[in-house]
Amino acid sequence: MAKPNPLGKTQTQRAAERRTISVPARITWKDASGAVRFASVVTRDVSDGGAFVECEAGAAIPLYRLVHLQLERAAGASQMLPSRLRDGRVLSAVWRVGPCRRSTGTPAGYALRFLVDPQAEQASAVETTLEAVAV
Repeated sequence: MAKPNPLGKTQTQRAAERRTISVPARITWKDASGAVRFASVVTRDVSDGGAFVECEAGAAIPLYRLVHLQLERAAGASQMLPSRLRDGRVLSAVWRVGPCRRSTGTPAGYALRFLVDPQAEQASAVETTLEAVAV
């Protein structure tokens, strides 16, 4: 969401900084019949709260579907990635569906919002603060 500032320009309001990083990953979800589906994706940008992934396969995932995002093993070591992504699978919701490709009729990508336990998030913030104070 863009918000005008006093100079008349707009700025984006974000809870966390978005970083452009392209790493291979996999998303898994259950379709309407309960069957487990998966697709190989590549991240386009990542923040502490979510990621946008580009999907080359013809996977059509509905809006608000719960998915698990997991980076490929070789890609998980980058320090630019949020710790929750480096640690393993992250439960996420499909928050926005990208435009459809003419060739396949399926979306080119998905914006995922990470779903995290608020208590675990609060404990992590306290831990980070304690580490900063200790240094």
